[in-house]
Amino acid sequence: MLEHESISNLTHSKTTGLPRKRFYRARAHSNPLSDSHFPVPISPSQFDYTLHYPKINSSKKIEFADIGCGFGGLLISLSTLFPDKLMIGMELRDKVTEYVKERILALRVSNPGQYENVSVVRTNSMKYIPNYFEKGQLSKMFFLFPDPHFKEKNHRRRVISPHLLDEYAYVLRVGGIIYTITDVEELGVWMKSCLDGHPLFEAVSEDELEADPVVKLLSTATEEGQKVARNEGQTFRAVFRRTAPCVLD
Repeated sequence: MLEHESISNLTHSKTTGLPRKRFYRARAHSNPLSDSHFPVPISPSQFDYTLHYPKINSSKKIEFADIGCGFGGLLISLSTLFPDKLMIGMELRDKVTEYVKERILALRVSNPGQYENVSVVRTNSMKYIPNYFEKGQLSKMFFLFPDPHFKEKNHRRRVISPHLLDEYAYVLRVGGIIYTITDVEELGVWMKSCLDGHPLFEAVSEDELEADPVVKLLSTATEEGQKVARNEGQTFRAVFRRTAPCVLD
C-alpha cells in the first residue's frame, strides 16, 4: 500500500490529483494488426459492467464508444454533457489506457457523483467490437484523429474501411451517429468516401451539425485537436447517420 502511494505521489499532480501525462507517454499509434495479449469478453453479455461503472444501475448499457480514445479528453467532456449515458473509450496502447483509468478515478474522487458513467478498456476495436456491444446497442461512435496509415499497403489498417463499417453498422442502432475528424486531407476524403459508399449510412445535414453540441468537441476536446488548433491547422470532418436497410418489394 505504501509503495503504491509513493508511486501515486510521483505520477499524480499534488494540486489536482490527476495523473501526469509524461509518466504515461507512448507511441502515437500502434499496429492494429499485431497480436496483443489482453482479456476480451467472449460476448457482450460477458462484459463486466460492475468493474467499470460500480455505482451505475446494472440494467444500463453503454451507448457511446470512443474508438482510439487517446488520453480521454473527449470522454471527459462527454461525461458531464450526457450524465445519463454510459460511455467507454477503447484504446490499444497500454500506458495510455492506464492514464485514462487513473484520470477517471481521480476525477471521481475530486468530483463526487460525477464521471461514474465513463470508463476505458484496453482492446483492439478493429478485431473485437462485436465482443463488447450487442446489435444496435450504440447511439454514438467516435473516430477522432485516427492513424492515417499513409502507405497504400497499410490502408487495410485504417479504422474506417468498407468492411469495418459493416461491423459498426451492426452495433449502431438505426439513427445512431458516427463522428470522424482528421487533420490529414487524404484520410478525410477516404473516410467520407467509405461512409458515402456504404448503404447503411447517410451524411448528417449541416443544419443538424450546427445544432449538435458534440460537433464542437470533435476539434477541441482532444489533445490532437488542440495541437492542430495551436498550429492553425485544418481539419476534415465527416458525420454520418446509421440508416435502416432498404426493403425490396
